[in-house]
This record gives sequence, C-alpha cells and structure tokens, in this order.
Amino acid sequence: MMTCLDGYPMARQGRAGEALALSGVASFVGAFFATWGLVLLAPQLVKVALLFGPAEYFALFALAFMTLGGVSSTNQAKSAFAAALGLGLAMVGVDTQTGVPRFTFGEVHLYDGIDFLVAIVGLFALSEVFIFLEHRGTDKDASTAPKLDIGRITPSFAMLKYCTPTMLRTTVLGFVAGVLPGAGASLGSFISYSMEKKLVDKNNTFGTGDPRGVAAPEAGNNAAAGGALVPMLALGVPGSGTTAVLLAVLLSLNITPGPLLFTQNPDVVWGLIAALFIGNFMLLAMNIPMVGLFVRVLMVPPRILMPVVAMVSFVGIYGISGSSFDLMVMVAFGVAGWLLRKLDVPLVPVILGTLLATPWR
Repeated sequence: MMTCLDGYPMARQGRAGEALALSGVASFVGAFFATWGLVLLAPQLVKVALLFGPAEYFALFALAFMTLGGVSSTNQAKSAFAAALGLGLAMVGVDTQTGVPRFTFGEVHLYDGIDFLVAIVGLFALSEVFIFLEHRGTDKDASTAPKLDIGRITPSFAMLKYCTPTMLRTTVLGFVAGVLPGAGASLGSFISYSMEKKLVDKNNTFGTGDPRGVAAPEAGNNAAAGGALVPMLALGVPGSGTTAVLLAVLLSLNITPGPLLFTQNPDVVWGLIAALFIGNFMLLAMNIPMVGLFVRVLMVPPRILMPVVAMVSFVGIYGISGSSFDLMVMVAFGVAGWLLRKLDVPLVPVILGTLLATPWR
C-alpha cells in the first residue's frame, strides 16, 4: 500500500519495470540485513522490547497517527478526517475489556470487528471498478488512455546508489518496529515511508514517483518481517500475524518458543534462519528476471482487467471467511471508497488508521 504511493506514479511515467525491480532489490536488502540482525542482535533487542510498556506504546502509536497527514499529498484536514474514519472503523466490535458490543447495531457478524482485508479490497479494488464504470464511454474512459510505457526492467546503478542510504535507514527502522510485539510489518512499512519523507523529501517529490518512496517501505516491511521473529523465537510473543501462525505451528509440533528454544531446539532455530537466507536470495534471483512478465499485466485492457479484479475480489474475500455478509461489507466499502475519491479524500489514511488502532481496540 505504501509502495503504491510512489510506485504507481513511476508506472505512469513509463518506469514500471524500474519500480518493480527496485522494490525487489529493496526487499532483499531489508530481509537480508534483518536476518543478520536476528542472528546477531536478538538478545539485546529483546531486552529493549521488554522495556516497552503502555506509555511507550502509546507514544509510538501517537507518533504514527501524527505523521499520517504527511503520507497524503492532499490537504491535512482531509487526511485527518480519513485517519479518524479509520480509527472509528477499528472500534467496531466487542470491547475486549468490558465485553460490550460497540457500533454493531445488533449485527452478530460485526462482533469480531471489520476485517481490514475486506476494507482494503473494497476501498481500493472495488472503488477502482466503480470509477471505471462511471467514466466508461466518456473522454475519461481508462480504456481509451494511451498504454503505459514499461521502460527498462532493471534499475540503473545510479538509481541503486541514490536509494542505498534510504534502504539502509529504513531497514533499521523496520527491524526495530518488527521487534516490538504486535507492531508488525504494516507499522514498519508506514513508519519507514513517513520518516524517510520527513528526512529527505526537501522538494516534495514523494508521492510523485520518487524511487526512494518505493525503496523505503519495501525495505522497511521486509526488515520488520525479520524483526518480528525476534520476540516470537526468544519470548514466545508473536510480533505479527505471520509469526502468530508460525508460533501456532511450532506449538502443534510440541516446540515451545522462548528463552530455552536456542538451547533445547537449536536445529529448529538455525534451520529457520538458514531457510530465511536461502529464501532471500531466491527472492532476488526470481524477482528481477521475471519483472518483464509482471509488468505485462499493465498491458491488459481495463475492460478485461476490471471484471477480473471484481471476480478475484469476491472470490478472495469469500474464500477467507466463507461469509456472504463480508461480501456485502466489501461492496459497501467499495461505494464508500468511490464517494471518498469523488470528494478527494485520501484512502490510505483510512486503512492505516484501522491497522494502527486494531491492536488497541
């Protein structure tokens, strides 16, 4: 989501291949150094993570909310409204402290809250379909627009050199965010982009196709994925949804993550770390040569692509939950996304507000 803020403008400028290849390189850098961080710095970083209490988490998430306005290129008032809307959506469901339903209106399906995947697919995918339907047959019809120029499919050495400081800085930020239990890759990606924008965006080029805006979140979220393994392996506390699944698998195999895991089951720990190193190099080896294939998706006419997007959205959401109610919620979010885009309200702060508030609702 954060990568699209600059990746999509790069594609519109005929640099889609460079954007995809750069995202692959940045992902490799973030994941590779995060794995080394897991190997070398896990004991020290666990001690730091244990020092984070309610006050520190409140300050961290308050900082994240305060920087939401800098993510969008629109005015700050609309960004604040969008973030508040996302915060309100995260409040839907049963209060975990009191057990009292909030904003459910008697609907049992809302007791568990609104799945942010449903919101993301509705706001971004279906709203795009509605925009296409609205402008079909007019001069704004996307099908009559000139085809995008893919451009070169490998990033130049000058671009890599230009983005290297960004990738290194955001790798550290993402890794630290991943170590904090409950933060996960979403916060790592968001903070990496926001901090890099505040630090180096002197000419307001972020959001207009700046390659650093692609490298920052890609390095940050992959580093956060590696950092999330630190509390999971050393403390038995999952740092993200993915590590929560991994934790459940280990427990099902009678392997208990914790301080004794490195001594009682070293084969599991070091086997996992070796697999991470192999996976990182496979990511780079498969990603760069296949960029030319990935960008061919841009050549598909919108009149064909949009029905496929709608079909995948419905099938994907139904496959996750098996609930027709979630499909109706997704359509509602699609209509809401279409209205917000008509009002020039940014959609990214809505999702980020929901993601940031969900762990604390």
